[in-house]
Amino acid sequence: MTSAIPPNAPDAPDAPAPGPQVRATTLVRHAKLWLVPTVLCALVSLLLSLLYMGGILSPGDHLNRLPIALVDEDEGRPLPGQSENLGKQITDAIASTGSSKTTVDWRRLDRAAAQDALDSGKVFGALVVPADFTASVAALTTERATARPTLTVLTNPGLGSLGSSLASQINQGAAHQASLTIGKQLSASSAVPTTRLLLADPVAVTTRVGHPIGRHSGLGLTAFYYTLLLVLAGFIGGNLVHSGVDTALGYADSEIGPWHTRRPTVPVNRTQTLVLKMLMTAGISLLTTTIVMVATIAILGMDAGHLPMLWLFSYCATVAVGLGVQAINAAFGGIGQLVSMFVFIALALPSSGATVPLEATPAFYRFLGVFEPMHQLSAGVRSILYFDARADAGLARGWIMIAVGVVVALAFGFAMTHYYDRRGLRRLTPQPA
Repeated sequence: MTSAIPPNAPDAPDAPAPGPQVRATTLVRHAKLWLVPTVLCALVSLLLSLLYMGGILSPGDHLNRLPIALVDEDEGRPLPGQSENLGKQITDAIASTGSSKTTVDWRRLDRAAAQDALDSGKVFGALVVPADFTASVAALTTERATARPTLTVLTNPGLGSLGSSLASQINQGAAHQASLTIGKQLSASSAVPTTRLLLADPVAVTTRVGHPIGRHSGLGLTAFYYTLLLVLAGFIGGNLVHSGVDTALGYADSEIGPWHTRRPTVPVNRTQTLVLKMLMTAGISLLTTTIVMVATIAILGMDAGHLPMLWLFSYCATVAVGLGVQAINAAFGGIGQLVSMFVFIALALPSSGATVPLEATPAFYRFLGVFEPMHQLSAGVRSILYFDARADAGLARGWIMIAVGVVVALAFGFAMTHYYDRRGLRRLTPQPA
């Protein structure tokens, strides 16, 4: 039987559009076509440039109370004519200098407390005055000297190579200044030019790792990159679920290469659609979290302990990000992916504190670090990877912020979809502009 609709009729399902086709050279001359993408691309480029570069250009110029332990173990008697031993004098001078500039938060601790602070990631390093310091300095002007007096700088690579390096530089600078001060006192007591020259800078500085981490820890950067993988898994996975569900339910076109299709529209409201997307996000995250751990630990050999805890934390972190993406997409529609990109990527990366310490960034980034997810998640991951999963090393805060993020995502997402559904803003029919 011959079809009643001619092949080239306008209403034929596969009929080409009637009349001549518009050429790109004609459309490209329309200014309105350029306006929206040009403005958005320019704004995104400007904001990303300012955000990413603004936080890393000069960390030394933005130091704000970088925590460093200051340990005085000196048990020597004061030198003649002095009321305090040199350890007390040095630590008092260093602490007063740091507090006046507010660049360093010198924390005066005993040796055990300083080691605990290093082991829990509370300080970026430590400067230790040994028990025999005053005695070894006093021996320099006599024949009893057997070695140079020594101050010890302890590093904490678990807090990142840059943060540990900054603390080490500050400690070495403070130790060198103390050596010069002591040298002036000793030089004045000697009349021999050669001896005075040797005594001008009498103190040696040794640097040791205060809290060692594994050899396959990327110099303290694996926590950052592992956290980035979790955030990307939640962000990309959430957006893939969002677009995949909309395509499957007939609310978005499917275009792969030259093939373009659109499925029949399934009558489902916005709230139920969000429920479906969130359930799928939680389910798929089981797979993606496992794959991330297998790839990084089993295949690449990343140093990691507490594997059940790491998997559970990783899964919950990925789900929290994915639910946030679904809530934002449900609320903002077409620009939701751009909004979620800024929330979870653009603003989160420079304020994570995992590569550049927040104490070495401008105040704006320290403010973002209070609530941006990457700072909270990287602290939890860092605690598991480097600090024996101690709650006070950032793990407790990580769990709390994951719970807060999930609650906020659920409340915001369902509040917006419920509002849209009550207003009758259904997706079945186009809404007037």
